[in-house]
Amino acid sequence: MVSSVAALAILTGSWAGPTATLSPVVGPKDPLADRVLVVINDNSDESREVGQYYVQKRQIPSANVFRVKTTTLEQSTVNEFNYDVAPSLRQKLTAMAGKIDFIVLTKGFPLKFRDGRGVDAYISVLEMSTESKNALRNVQIQQIISPYLGKDEKFSRSKYGFYLVTRLDGYTVADAKALVDRSLAAKPDRGPFVFDEATNRRKDGYGKLQSQYGPAMESLRARGFSVLTDTEKSMLVPKDPVVGYMGWGSNDSGFNVDDYHRLRFKPGAIAETFVSTGGRTFQPTTGGQSLIADLVSQGVTGVKGYVSEPFLFSMARPEVLFDRYTKGYTLAESFYMASPILGSRDVIIGDPICRPYRK
Repeated sequence: MVSSVAALAILTGSWAGPTATLSPVVGPKDPLADRVLVVINDNSDESREVGQYYVQKRQIPSANVFRVKTTTLEQSTVNEFNYDVAPSLRQKLTAMAGKIDFIVLTKGFPLKFRDGRGVDAYISVLEMSTESKNALRNVQIQQIISPYLGKDEKFSRSKYGFYLVTRLDGYTVADAKALVDRSLAAKPDRGPFVFDEATNRRKDGYGKLQSQYGPAMESLRARGFSVLTDTEKSMLVPKDPVVGYMGWGSNDSGFNVDDYHRLRFKPGAIAETFVSTGGRTFQPTTGGQSLIADLVSQGVTGVKGYVSEPFLFSMARPEVLFDRYTKGYTLAESFYMASPILGSRDVIIGDPICRPYRK
């Protein structure tokens, strides 16, 4: 990807994106708040600020806050995590006696391990039994196949054995906090949902994944939602904000960084870009593949990325993601129902209990 306009603007202090314009909201307490554990890294001022903001706005019980001291760098090691974090986190979860289904990590908490795995994904299966992991493992790809993939039911850790982990992160603390504001401001919008095709992704496994655009769009249209698609080489960038977006980011032969940065989102909007390392960092940077951090700064409420090469089979399934979300499931449930792999490289950004379409 060519230089990131948003990243350079942040570095020079000239960025004033949509995150600065949304007024914070506090509504009635969501009953799901009692099932959320918030993780705060006390070595990070950013983590404390974002974590405390989320706890206040979502009215998370004080008992549901886990504080720990670990590195503030985005990259850590499994050994460091298992020494600094894992024992006390397991102890905390045990003390919660099965009450937790969702875990929220905060900016300033490690993002990835040096071996390529994601911290968020690692935590999601932290308490999954070895027997369950082995039973769910696909030997050919050496990955844990999610037992929640394709389901159409509310999540329960007691049933599925893992946690739904998301992260409040972005280029800045303001970006991370705005994710909370947008979650609280989200409404059941009818669209548009954008499916941006890539002309260079129509063969082999790429084509199979992109072919799922069709059923996803048909399902949404049948239920009265507005859908936009594009089969041309250039990127599809609606002039108005969107409520759902799926595309190939910098993998699209028609990718244009200026067009990418013109994408705008309504409160509650979710997105997936099929980019191998779109979630590799939330620090202002230039070069490399397109980043989901840009979409956060441009107003998205939830987005999935990958900290390192996840391979095509890990990508969120188009026909599941938006269907579940618009049926009233939470942001976290929707992304996890659409995601085939556990414990690997996925990172999901946003408030896990955001659910604008709940009945």
